[in-house]
Amino acid sequence: MRKFGSRLEGHPTPDLPWGDVATGSLGQGLPTGVGMALSGKYLDKVPFHVWVLLGDSEMAEGAVWEALGLAGHYQLSNITAMLDMNRLGQRGQTMLGWNAEAYCERAKAFGWQAISLNGGDLDAIDSALRESRSGNGNRPTLIIMKTEKGSGVSFLANQDNWHGKALSAEQAEAALKELGNPRCDLTVSVAKPTSDALAKANVIRSQKGKAELPRYDVGAKVATREAYGDALKALGAARNDVVAVDGEVSNSTYADRFAKAFPDRYFEIYIAEQQMVSAAVGLSVEQKSVFGSTFAAFLTRAYDQIRMAAVSRANIRLVGSHAGVSIGEDGPSQMGLEDLAMFRSVYGSTVLYPSCANATSHLVEQMADRKGIVYMRTTREKIPVIYPADEAFQIGGSKVIHQSDHDAAAVIAAGITLREALKAYELLKAERIAVRVIDAYSVKPIDAETIRKAARECRQQLIVVEDHWPEGGIGDAVSEVFDGAEGVHPHVTRLAVRIMPGSGKPAELLGQAGIDADHIISAVRKCVSAS
Repeated sequence: MRKFGSRLEGHPTPDLPWGDVATGSLGQGLPTGVGMALSGKYLDKVPFHVWVLLGDSEMAEGAVWEALGLAGHYQLSNITAMLDMNRLGQRGQTMLGWNAEAYCERAKAFGWQAISLNGGDLDAIDSALRESRSGNGNRPTLIIMKTEKGSGVSFLANQDNWHGKALSAEQAEAALKELGNPRCDLTVSVAKPTSDALAKANVIRSQKGKAELPRYDVGAKVATREAYGDALKALGAARNDVVAVDGEVSNSTYADRFAKAFPDRYFEIYIAEQQMVSAAVGLSVEQKSVFGSTFAAFLTRAYDQIRMAAVSRANIRLVGSHAGVSIGEDGPSQMGLEDLAMFRSVYGSTVLYPSCANATSHLVEQMADRKGIVYMRTTREKIPVIYPADEAFQIGGSKVIHQSDHDAAAVIAAGITLREALKAYELLKAERIAVRVIDAYSVKPIDAETIRKAARECRQQLIVVEDHWPEGGIGDAVSEVFDGAEGVHPHVTRLAVRIMPGSGKPAELLGQAGIDADHIISAVRKCVSAS
């Protein structure tokens, strides 16, 4: 255990064949269990029961109370949480110590049945577990078990500073002596599902057809967030394994179009983004192709859940709308300006930023079966459709929209800034300055081959423009293409948001941030002068 190369790590991961998700980051077990219970009760309608072990220290985590609230709301009588109330955390007493009554009252306020008992009384535990399976008026159950850490050993019992510490050989011998040198050879017989019960289980069998994706006319103005909602609805019509969750903004993310069409496969998680991501992980354990959506800015508060989803080898799809200063009047609290960096840094992730409605549709379809953590950034503003409906898009690709044999620079953009790059192209064309315009809709993996080719053919001048902070976004993704590369070392001009924005019209904010067409033109002129 805990040795290099062993599957028995310090905290379990799915490297163990019976492990569905990883543990170790406190407060995430119950929220993930809630996702599994949602699937069992409302989607598969299978009579399985979810059991979650809780430590009393993690009861201070807000994510636990998000889970308690959601499980109570959805009346998840198929989940039981068992709280080991031993009073001691890592550095001393927990917030509530041995106050079982407080735990009970709080759980009841969230719509749970609460049972308090002596954690050393096996008969009481057995009775409580049986009672929790009875349905309890469609209530989930919290069993609060009062225990004593190190019970029965004089130098361990109810003592601080033993968290995560192993006994020495001498201490172990002394402890066993105090306990009467117990040796256990125990076999526990459990009830097994009968073939008749399994036959009655109404398990959803995955049916995957070809989606009839929405089609948009070139030149029409459509927000990519709206195209996401249309494409998700189309996926739902073709596949019964597609499930959606949203953080109470579905009329802005346009996930409501799926919700209205398939209410039985949509779960409102309300403004509880940590629970939303954990529910997605739990649903994915039950073999659902789950999409979760909210404003890009609000996914930051669920970053620990996202990184743990990667540790869990989960397959989830997240969509963040209202990204960047281009959202306009709502101001900086609503502007996702760090989301690309956040998701790029997640192990094995995929990061997409489509620049028109038809591109969005094709990429949403590919997200459904993509492994790992997949993120799509969508825009609030309506932008012109630039690609025909039958244009092909692949994750890891890009589109070279304009190019010539005498390009002075390559402008690399995505989403809202691609529109600005195309404006700049037309104005520069009038000055007889040719530039290459690249739509980097796949931010991770990025199309390294196309970018390297552009550097070679565009006088080693690349201009990256993005509605994002300069750290960790498209500029870094482009620069990393040349890490360790031989023979190609371009000059990369990075136009990004470098000041704290305020409220204003989108055009005003893009100009203030230095990422509009006028600033792209200025950057190109400097490249021309330098070369």
